[in-house]
Amino acid sequence: MMDSELHGLKDALRKYWGYEDFRYPQAEIMRAILTGKDCLIIMPTGGGKSLCFQLPALLQEGLTMVISPLVALMENQVQELQDKNLPAGILHSEMSKFDRKNTFSALKSQELKLLYLSPETIFSRPVWEILIDRNIKINSLIVDEAHCLAQWGESFRPTYYRLGTIRPFLLKTKSADSHISMACFTATADTYTQQTILKSLQLNNPERFLLSPYRDNLHLQVKTIWTPRQRKQQLIQQIETRNNQSGLIYVRSRKDSQNIAELLNSEGYKNQAYHAGLSSDIRRKIEED
Repeated sequence: MMDSELHGLKDALRKYWGYEDFRYPQAEIMRAILTGKDCLIIMPTGGGKSLCFQLPALLQEGLTMVISPLVALMENQVQELQDKNLPAGILHSEMSKFDRKNTFSALKSQELKLLYLSPETIFSRPVWEILIDRNIKINSLIVDEAHCLAQWGESFRPTYYRLGTIRPFLLKTKSADSHISMACFTATADTYTQQTILKSLQLNNPERFLLSPYRDNLHLQVKTIWTPRQRKQQLIQQIETRNNQSGLIYVRSRKDSQNIAELLNSEGYKNQAYHAGLSSDIRRKIEED
């Protein structure tokens, strides 16, 4: 990276995020994206992946589209960008008509630098009709949490397997000199998942940034517990040793989450069951809490 390019990135970093320097390999990833290269990035959670595509988007002319699987994750990132007065928008099925109309208007008038969408939303007709407008310049397509393509694509969310068709189709609707780069980000992808991402999304000679996903401050422990009663006892013991801390408990079903929530409430521990059976308003409220 030339000194002038790095200087420009650091200026933007200080201006918008208040940091003095990048973590490795953030600057190298940004250089690759800004020069129009396809990328596959594996970085640990908390490594600053989102900054790697958000900052270049602000420095480029045109739109960067970010495909993400979780509404809560998208809303969190977009809110942080909007709090910095940065031109970012979001589209998903749970939005109000008013908010959706405003995002459509900003997209059509090319006021946005970043647009967050779910895989299903990007293929919806109203969105697609705007994106294929010849005058809408698109510079980058970002696939966040890209491992979901391998984990969910075959059954749970088959739209993931259609993402590879987006770029070639969009390019057919743009001017002959148009170029759309693609960058895929994830914190977890074994060799099989990497190959699935590369093949399904048709990445062109991508630069690869493959960092170890392991973090020193994370510790994994497995315990064998034989009965439901013992599991409940162990759960309570774990919580009792962590006063004034918050935590997440993952279970296999909606019914299990409701049962655990009732158990913990009966023991005096504030908690909420969270699952897809809840209304979107209730889920957003729990996320905020």
